[in-house]
Parts: sequence; structure tokens; C-alpha cells
Amino acid sequence: MPYALETIALERHFEGIVAANNVSLAVEKGARRALIGPNGAGKTTIVNLITGMLRPTSGQVMLEGRDITDLPPDARARQGLVRTFQINQLFGGLTPLETIGLAVSEKMGAGADWWRIVGRKAEVVDGIVDVLDRFHLTDVMYERTSTLPYGKQRLLEIALAIACRPRVLLLDEPAAGVPESERHELLTAISALPADVTVLLIEHDMDLVFAFADLISVLVNGAVFVEGTPDEVARDQRVKAVYFGEAFDA
Repeated sequence: MPYALETIALERHFEGIVAANNVSLAVEKGARRALIGPNGAGKTTIVNLITGMLRPTSGQVMLEGRDITDLPPDARARQGLVRTFQINQLFGGLTPLETIGLAVSEKMGAGADWWRIVGRKAEVVDGIVDVLDRFHLTDVMYERTSTLPYGKQRLLEIALAIACRPRVLLLDEPAAGVPESERHELLTAISALPADVTVLLIEHDMDLVFAFADLISVLVNGAVFVEGTPDEVARDQRVKAVYFGEAFDA
């Protein structure tokens, strides 16, 4: 069986600077993989290469055995590779109901006229309600997105990604900027993501990383430095020295 997501010797150079250096990742279907590293390690570059926001200098990106290296981001999304962003990309003037309704109906072929057929197609209604409920958004589904607490906005962005029915989901620092008081709901929702969706998590929050991931890849200077289970990475002296500092203790 092909990997759900694979990068093969992926490189990206910026005027002599090697931002991604021979990065090969193999993510199995249904895996919970985390990609971590200190600031400047190349995490964002790798995500942008995987999703088509950047073109690689060399190397390949494979989605379920298909070479998608030359596809633009929208084509990759249509093939099941969906991402969230460090800074959310939501429509502030829409409500969560409208946001999810648009995504669900678009995936079902109803397009932007979802509100016209919402009373006639039970599967559209059920799809919208299921996503809103799964991500604890039913209590704010009629409120403008721009007025929501930031934790709810992050939940909505992940909900929107799931509504697009991804096979591979890239979560780019979903906990960034979320207040401590709102974090529990976010962490619960991430831990409950559908088992058939392969997830690559890029995150600085080590509590989230170690609670979520079954395998962790550590990037340093644009290259894969260490890979292993959470326990192996937590106990690796090289990782402690380069990333966590000697004070880290898992």
C-alpha cells in the first residue's frame, strides 16, 4: 500500500540558503504524525512545499502514491490534501453555520446555493449539523465569525477543513494564540479527529504534540534530525540539547 503522504528528497533553496534539505517523510494512512523543531528549522517551508504554496528546487511530493509535485494548491485540495494555517483564513462576515454549510454543499455538488436546498436535502443538513456538533460550534453557529473567541475560530478552521473531507490533513500550529482557558476544547477536538484522516501536525505546544502524535519528526536546519515515537524523542539527548534545552523532562 502506498503511503498517504510522502516527500522524497525534498529541497528548497532561497538565494543560496537551504530551507529544506533532502527531506524525506513517509506518513502511513491514518497516522498521527507531528513535525516539530526550533524556530527557523524549516517547518513552514516543508508545509508550503507539501501543499503547493512553494515549488521545490528538487524532490517529489506524493499523495497516496500519486506524484502531485507539479499540482497547484487547489488541485491538491481537490485530491484530498487539506491544510489549516497559523493565522486563520476564515470569512469574518459569515457565521459558522454559513461557513460549514458552504463547504459541505460544495463537496456535495450544491455549490454556493446551499441555502436554497438546505430544506430539501437531508444529507446537507445532517452534514452541517454533524460538523458543527463535533467541533462544539452549535452554541455560536449564528454568530459572525469575526466576533467569536479565538479558540472558537481555531475550532471553526479545523471544522472547515474536515467539512472538505480530506484524506490527509495538515494542521499548522492549531494551538498558536489560543488562550489557556480555551485550549481544552481545542485539544479535545483535535484528539477526536476521524481515524481515517491522516494528520500531519506542525506545532510548538509540546503537551499537544506528545498527547497526539504516534510518531514525531524533528527538523533542524531544514533537515530531518531525529524521528521516533514520543517516548523516544523525549528521551533523545540530541533533541534535548538542540530543541528543548537540558531543562526539558518528559
